[in-house]
Amino acid sequence: MALGSDRPETDFPRGIGAPATRALVAAGYTRLAQLADVPAAELAALHGVGPKALRVLGEALAERGLSLG
Repeated sequence: MALGSDRPETDFPRGIGAPATRALVAAGYTRLAQLADVPAAELAALHGVGPKALRVLGEALAERGLSLG
C-alpha cells in the first residue's frame, strides 16, 4: 500500500471505484493485465464488482489490446 493511502498499490483505473478495487485485490488481482481472459462472470461474482467496474476494466484492457474472457 502506498504510504498515507488506503488504496492498495494497483494499476486499475480509478473509475472502477474503491469497492471493486478492494474486491479484486482480495481475490488476488493487483495488476490490470492479470484480468486478461478472466471471465467477466467470475469478476461480477465478486462483491463490489458491478456492471460499471466491468465496463471500465474492459475498456482499459482494450486499450492494451487485451480483453476479459
